[in-house]
Amino acid sequence: MRTPAPAAVLFDMDGTLVDTEVLWWETAREVAAGLGHRLTDADAPEVVGRAVADTAAHLIGVRRGDASALPSSADDRAAALARTAAELTDSFFRKVDAGAPLRPGAAALLASLEGAGVPFALVSASPRSVVDAVVAGSLAGVDFAFTLSADDTVRTKPHPDPYRTAAERFAADPAACVAVEDSPDGTASADAAGCAVLVVPSLLPVAPGRGRTFARSLEEVDLGVLSDCLRRP
Repeated sequence: MRTPAPAAVLFDMDGTLVDTEVLWWETAREVAAGLGHRLTDADAPEVVGRAVADTAAHLIGVRRGDASALPSSADDRAAALARTAAELTDSFFRKVDAGAPLRPGAAALLASLEGAGVPFALVSASPRSVVDAVVAGSLAGVDFAFTLSADDTVRTKPHPDPYRTAAERFAADPAACVAVEDSPDGTASADAAGCAVLVVPSLLPVAPGRGRTFARSLEEVDLGVLSDCLRRP
């Protein structure tokens, strides 16, 4: 018996639909260098797939080895964090606005869902300014039901809020929705919200887990694959 189609498909943006994770890494590396820190693979879990505020906090935090480099008061530390977050956002926006390629298979998958009448939305941990730039550029013409950014929920990924909010917007049970993700934090967010998850890893590996289906590329994914994700124990 054929598995019913998902009530909705919830797509991550960076590294999933659009090849922006490399741009984000370049941005973090440049900002880190300005703070006197050389970004390495050891920093990746705190940078890849993370919200701007999380990455900014990490870059400020890695300076703890040099006490003289840290602001002394709580207000000064908060200001430093805000400056670093703004620098990350502005630099990343400029890179994305210059053009970011779609991931292989993304355009065909989105078109097939639209043709089949399956609703889908964008659920991103990037700021609204970046989401809007990508939707107006690389994803122009894609008929998302709506887009969610890091600015649209109190907590962003890896918390469940973004995917729970998206399912609510569709008036759907999260368990009837499939989230498509590339990163550990995004996958954790969708898991915690109760969604089935299709993982297409990009820069960081994602561990196997209950309710997780894996594909090497979106080129391998169609509506049948997404529907089968709902049956995975």
